[in-house]
Amino acid sequence: MARDFIIFIKMKKMKPIKTAILLMLLLTGAVFSFAQKTVSEGTLVYDIVIQSGNKEPQMADALDGGTVTVYIKGGQSRSDMVSALGKETTIHDTKTGNAVILKEYSGQKLMITLTKENWDQKNKTYSDIKFESSDETKTIAGYSCKKAVAKLPSGKTFQVFYTPELNMSNKEYNATFKNLPGVALEYEYESGTTKYRYTLSKISFEPVPVSKFDFPKAGYRVMTYEENQQMRKGNQ
Repeated sequence: MARDFIIFIKMKKMKPIKTAILLMLLLTGAVFSFAQKTVSEGTLVYDIVIQSGNKEPQMADALDGGTVTVYIKGGQSRSDMVSALGKETTIHDTKTGNAVILKEYSGQKLMITLTKENWDQKNKTYSDIKFESSDETKTIAGYSCKKAVAKLPSGKTFQVFYTPELNMSNKEYNATFKNLPGVALEYEYESGTTKYRYTLSKISFEPVPVSKFDFPKAGYRVMTYEENQQMRKGNQ
């Protein structure tokens, strides 16, 4: 407040036009700074739509009609993807850096444990992602969104509509959007002839139970991230 008062006094000595321009810039900056809401806790639900582009059914088609629910509470985050295939959950704690991936498919329950180093390695692809905003806009779930094209170091791109009205205090909740100047409300990417689109259908700022972020103690076959990587290589 004191700094703004000094600026105002100095403006008194300026020419009227210069004073008006400076005042307009100050007010514009103030409006922008207060317009963005920082979210430290809440729940986001995304609907999944799949377009395979193939006449014959594909495995990816089983994701069509599924949902992804993201829970955030301070430095903790959890995402649940539920579809006809089953359920996959990722829980991450920024304080320790540890995470778990829970897979429940065909009656099998697997828990993959990750250290901070594993987590960073898993998300390395998105560490240098760049977003280029465009003039295209649309409204999603009541929020005004801007379109941006994401560019990965590999040269691959995908599009995202994000709202600058919201900002997540926990940037680790989704490594893909860590560098995005807002919250992604719709994103779409292609893999071969298949197009994946995730659109926000619901958002809540109600408190999230701490129990949502507990790592399971039993009921899962436990495997380290390294062991899972070796297993995936063996199946290729």
